[in-house]
Amino acid sequence: MPEGDTIHRTASRLRPALEGQPLLRFDAPRMAGTRPRVGETVDTVEAVGKHLLMRFSGGLTLETHMRMTGSWHLYRSGGPGGRGERWRKPPHLVRCRIDVPGWTAVCFSAPVVRTFPTAASGTAVDPIGHLGPDLAVPIDDEVVAECVRRMDASEPDRAIGDVLLDQRVANGVGNVYRSEVCWACRVSPFRAVAEVPEDLRGELVRTAARLLRANLTTSSRTTVPGGLAVYGRRGRPCRRCGTAVRSDHRSEHARVVYWCPTCQRT
Repeated sequence: MPEGDTIHRTASRLRPALEGQPLLRFDAPRMAGTRPRVGETVDTVEAVGKHLLMRFSGGLTLETHMRMTGSWHLYRSGGPGGRGERWRKPPHLVRCRIDVPGWTAVCFSAPVVRTFPTAASGTAVDPIGHLGPDLAVPIDDEVVAECVRRMDASEPDRAIGDVLLDQRVANGVGNVYRSEVCWACRVSPFRAVAEVPEDLRGELVRTAARLLRANLTTSSRTTVPGGLAVYGRRGRPCRRCGTAVRSDHRSEHARVVYWCPTCQRT
């Protein structure tokens, strides 16, 4: 599943091509909701955690959620009679296609493609209103406190690593950052959230936000000099103490988690 920094980079890439442009074509064969009409303007393109939102002048917002399979591509169109850039994925994987003058944006393989009225944003019927604060944007102490409060609302025996993945607590943290943040804060990802002091929970939130924002402009994700601290490094020495990094699937939904058994004792 893409991390929040990936979706923010996608929005940054799509925004200059789409924002303010008239819609020439809109195809979404499996989309839920009403389709924006040709001639409407693409008002905004933004990321909210792991969700990409496009707002149209006709009053609709398109939401796509990539999960494990989806991605947005941007291609130069060929103009009238032109062929444009060759797509890097086959047409049968298209879940949404948006054409504006000069550009074609294509969403491939995303499992969630839907529209909702823009007026619903921020209301009780906002389909993404349940999400926690987006940690890929600048945050303050009030946002940190809100995330900690949401952690308090979790089941007390729930592992802190799983709580970090809960988008209702904080939006944007995925499996890579879950492992990296726990390592940076010397916390076992399996420690019960009720056993993690409030100040340490705040440190986890701040660290997650710092690492996400540090990777908004590069696809070569790094959290420590040289790459990642523990994620994907099973059996290799911990960059802090030299102990062999371990991995396991004993977390919610059997997602793999990496940690140092010396630096991150339960």
